[in-house]
Amino acid sequence: MALVAQLTRLHNSVFGLLHKWGDQWLVGLLARIVFLAVLFLYFWNSGLTKIGSGLFGIFQIQDGAYFQILGEAGMIAYEFDTANIPFYVDAIVAFGTWAEFILPLLIVFGLFTRIAAVGMSIFVLVQSYVDIAVHKVDAGTIGALFDRDSASVIMDQRTLWFFLFAVLFIKGAGALSLDTLVSRWWNGRQAD
Repeated sequence: MALVAQLTRLHNSVFGLLHKWGDQWLVGLLARIVFLAVLFLYFWNSGLTKIGSGLFGIFQIQDGAYFQILGEAGMIAYEFDTANIPFYVDAIVAFGTWAEFILPLLIVFGLFTRIAAVGMSIFVLVQSYVDIAVHKVDAGTIGALFDRDSASVIMDQRTLWFFLFAVLFIKGAGALSLDTLVSRWWNGRQAD
């Protein structure tokens, strides 16, 4: 019994310390590193396909952005001319394009991380809807949860993305982030 008690104490002290240490800064930091390693360039490169070149290219939304979001059927409705597209659709395309740059940067730097994680979740929901309803991806691309195939793009991969965003939303960016620096600065101002 003494051995079991010693092993229990060792277990509790090691994993208790890991939990306390990890809960303060490790989980948020690891989630941001995983986002950077796996998804950052995916979104960044997707955004680059939708803008013009040069310093102010971010304000030059290209025709390809409309095709990616509206699809061929949507562009037929506007006679394949972006000048015929209503202002509100222009705004949706522009904000969606800018979101592909801004939200990932916010997550990587850990600034407004929880808000950025919610924004990325909404972005991925819209992206998935567009893939299914507009681009009519096949059933293999959509996939299904709780099956033995874990290779589908939408149901399998994007579910893992949502989990990553949920971790960032619930736990935040962690102590090694701009959120923490801003919070400390703000609390210091309030104390004065």
